[in-house]
Amino acid sequence: MTPPIATGFILKSILITGGCGFIGSHFVKLILRQRPQCRVVNLDLLTYAGNPENLSTENRIRDGSVYRFVHGDIADAELVAQLIREENVDAIVNFAAETHVDRSLLDSAPFLRTNVEGTRVLLEAAGAETMKRFLQVSTDEVYGSLTSSELAFTEESPLKPNSPYAASKAAGDLLVRAYHHSYGIPALITRCSNNYGPYQFPEKFLPLLVTNALEDRALPIYGDGQQIRDWIHVEDHARALLDVLERGRIGETYNVSADDERTNQSMAEWVLRILGKPQSLIRYVKDRPGHDRRYGVDSSKLRSETGWKPFIDLETGLRTMIEWYRGEQGWWERIKSGEYRKYYDELYRERLGSLNRDI
Repeated sequence: MTPPIATGFILKSILITGGCGFIGSHFVKLILRQRPQCRVVNLDLLTYAGNPENLSTENRIRDGSVYRFVHGDIADAELVAQLIREENVDAIVNFAAETHVDRSLLDSAPFLRTNVEGTRVLLEAAGAETMKRFLQVSTDEVYGSLTSSELAFTEESPLKPNSPYAASKAAGDLLVRAYHHSYGIPALITRCSNNYGPYQFPEKFLPLLVTNALEDRALPIYGDGQQIRDWIHVEDHARALLDVLERGRIGETYNVSADDERTNQSMAEWVLRILGKPQSLIRYVKDRPGHDRRYGVDSSKLRSETGWKPFIDLETGLRTMIEWYRGEQGWWERIKSGEYRKYYDELYRERLGSLNRDI
């Protein structure tokens, strides 16, 4: 059972950007189910990871009185301003982002356009209207990398991004901070650890492991596999975002984490054990440039101020995720047979040369 969510101000009309992506789609569904009085406007450019099928199981999507989808770019200032006026938007939640580190190493330009310029456009539009909340959904990668002995990052930790993707998200965060202090935009920022769960794009780490294992193909692990990531189920993240949106203190940043750090190798081994597949499927490949060793964020501020806590433990979440991918083979096969395979077989292998032919 989904735990009740406390509320502060009443959401009436919310603009969710990137609502067809992995995390955004889970948030859209949460709002439609938990805040039935709120109208949702979903603005999504439907780039490689944006998929309308991510929302296909939500019955209320077909109700035009509570949901509207707009195919468009957050960097389109005229469109954004028009939507905010037409829908009397009182809150913006910005998920729209280019997010894949490997892709940013190949070409950083789309990351700057969406993650920096797109964020600026949204902030300008919010400043021109009466906006109650502006929530920037960011990432723990803006903090850079930790050693195995260092304490987890807090909201006061300096930003030290190590990839073009992370740098573009850090730049967007700084714009949000600046617009709050300079123009009074009622902004908040969240920085979450690694998400997993249903509908995650198959080039991401865990879905790649799961889908490759289901096909008895090699599981690619960068370097020695000892990179450490802090895992949280996407549904717990979505609840945290709603708590911050409704109850967070304006101008503040909140880290989001389930405090469950694991090495990449251990996650691959865990997936194979659950599926009953041989550990020999693990394939170590050349490490990517500037690969951060460890991520970890302290979410005590979020927990103490809002009462949020994660409800899905990693073992339960991983098993249910694997069962979802097992049962939705058509969903991920359609993705992997097209853009996904073209990307890895051509661009990634050509320019970084780190994946083998059988991946």
